[in-house]
Amino acid sequence: MIDPPAFPEKTLSPNTNAAAVAACIFCRIVAGEIPSSKVFEDDHVIAFMDIAAVTDGHFLVIPRKHVETLYDLDAILAGHLLAVTTRLAKAAKKALRCDGMNLYQANEAAGGQEVPHLHLHVIPRYKGDSFGIRYNPTKPPREKLDEKAAKIRGAL
Repeated sequence: MIDPPAFPEKTLSPNTNAAAVAACIFCRIVAGEIPSSKVFEDDHVIAFMDIAAVTDGHFLVIPRKHVETLYDLDAILAGHLLAVTTRLAKAAKKALRCDGMNLYQANEAAGGQEVPHLHLHVIPRYKGDSFGIRYNPTKPPREKLDEKAAKIRGAL
């Protein structure tokens, strides 16, 4: 078991209401109301197989606490979530003998988030599988890159 530093109280994210939690399919899995094929669980996170897997062995890692997006995640839980995910990805690589691995996390509808509970997809990859992320990269000039970097730094 991975033993993280002390966690803050198990409270809802500031942007969450009780009705959202009651309707959340992942909160219902955490509560044991909906069955899941568990990969791992501790006091702070749970990992289970994705019922809509894009490749063989695809699973999700979520916080037990209802956290809707990455923006609502505190640093301690974020570190623990990633430490557990890393451990599980290594185990999946060994157990499934996959050729590679993707981690995927989406925020808000525009970002592709379908379930409003933070989750990391751990997606084993196999040569010739049908999964892929498609994008059309741009080549912005250095001035634009510097401008965007300055805006982000300014928001810290």
